[in-house]
Amino acid sequence: MENLKLVRKNNWKWLTRLQSNRLVNPDRSGNVPIRKVEISREGTVVHLKGFGLIKVFKIVSQKGDIEHWATNDVDSDELSILPYTEWSWAIENYHRGLKQFCGVERSQVRGAVAQRNHIGCAIRAFLRLERFSFATGRSWFDIKTGIVREAVRLYLAKPFCVLPIEATA
Repeated sequence: MENLKLVRKNNWKWLTRLQSNRLVNPDRSGNVPIRKVEISREGTVVHLKGFGLIKVFKIVSQKGDIEHWATNDVDSDELSILPYTEWSWAIENYHRGLKQFCGVERSQVRGAVAQRNHIGCAIRAFLRLERFSFATGRSWFDIKTGIVREAVRLYLAKPFCVLPIEATA
């Protein structure tokens, strides 16, 4: 809410997703969760608790998942926000890949410079992974599994570090 108010203070337009339990007042009869509000295809103007008037859109995916998108631009329509929702999905997909396949959030260091170095290396690794994915048409999972498999195969063929075996009495 604080961020939305800051954006409004700068006279900027915003578009964001709302959780299904976010309280809105659709008809001046009291606040209800957004999931219980009837939202038209063209969007519905409602009062967001603690903010003011916004326009809400309900987007249903092919799988039946429902997302509620909101904007402070009450003149917008579903077609005008659609490209932004698609970009949002691409950004989420990027973050998922960066976390899942490049370990960006698994930094074991506490120093600011070391953390930035870790993040930078993870982003570089992701970019190489993505470029290879485009070039070969293979998925991130398939590429990472192939790298790990090859590393294990090479190690098993010629181990360079062996744990000592203790003699049993």
